[in-house]
Amino acid sequence: MNNENIKYPILEINLNSIYHNVNEITSRCHCKNVSVAGVIKGCGGIQEIAEEFIKGGCDFLASSRIEQLIKLKNNNVSCETMLIRIPMLTEVSDLVQHVDISLNSEIDILRAIEKECMIQNTIHKVVLMFDLGDLREGCINEDEFIQLALFVENELSHVKLYGIGTNVGCYGSVNPTISNLTRLCNLASSIEDKIGRPLDLVSGGATSSLLLLLNETIPSKINNLRIGEALLTARDLPKYYNYEMDYMKQDTFTLKAEIVEIKDKPSYPIGELSVDSFGNKPVYEDKGIHKRALLAVGKQDFGSHDKLIPKDPNLEIIGSSSDHLIVDMEKAIQNYKIGDSIELATYYQSVLYLSNSSSVTKICI
Repeated sequence: MNNENIKYPILEINLNSIYHNVNEITSRCHCKNVSVAGVIKGCGGIQEIAEEFIKGGCDFLASSRIEQLIKLKNNNVSCETMLIRIPMLTEVSDLVQHVDISLNSEIDILRAIEKECMIQNTIHKVVLMFDLGDLREGCINEDEFIQLALFVENELSHVKLYGIGTNVGCYGSVNPTISNLTRLCNLASSIEDKIGRPLDLVSGGATSSLLLLLNETIPSKINNLRIGEALLTARDLPKYYNYEMDYMKQDTFTLKAEIVEIKDKPSYPIGELSVDSFGNKPVYEDKGIHKRALLAVGKQDFGSHDKLIPKDPNLEIIGSSSDHLIVDMEKAIQNYKIGDSIELATYYQSVLYLSNSSSVTKICI
């Protein structure tokens, strides 16, 4: 039953399990001389989780949201921070003041960072991004990319060329492979030859690139990965890449949502069908009259209900709207009542939404 002093819905965060996952992954990466930037944007930059990332062995804390990094810096985090979305011109002043490293691809922004570094009398590190075909950020022409690296190295006195990197699998769903990551490594070697020194970072992607490291096929020159999902939920590699990770814990986040209605209703809508509130055309299956529960949590909080898993195997999620989750209880053994809460396991997408929802109470255990 609900505790009347707790505001639902609740995102319960198991810090011990997060630490366990971080330690498992960073240990494997460090054995291959690969540093880990722990990406905390997927959990809203929650301070307690960031601390587990550091204790578990992350070498950097990374986020696409500068406000999360600023908050961590103000709370005296003990490792360097990395902005993993290309900086906006309007945030360059905050970037230089609060963030140690940023990913970049545009010469105008690099010039703005240099100018701001001169004003603040400081040095800022940059990782230049090359697009291997996923078609998100980065130069896609090799000659242009090398010239950009030489510009930073030779023309900017307050911006340090810290390394190069790439992103795969986020927009274009391109898999990281030995072939495309070797191309990044070859570019790193070409740049090193021209500048006469080694780059500090050759960053080979995110959780999807971790698969190559675990399979011991990642090119040896890759010495950094930016990892979020594998540390937070550890579901993507087993689910989408058929790679078993029995040593990882998946009880890191639990959504607890309160039941506000229980009724027997038809399983197929009544009337002329069009689109739902998000403009989609769901497919419904007519199973007759079923007992259903409405939970007081919705797409506004978790994104897609497909990324939630009832911990009671006798329950089935059948749909959602902005503010409601609909659960089929026809096979339920437990006698659920109004005011009870239902526990749901989470994928990365739902954690991303839930941790950033002001309507969801976050509780660390």
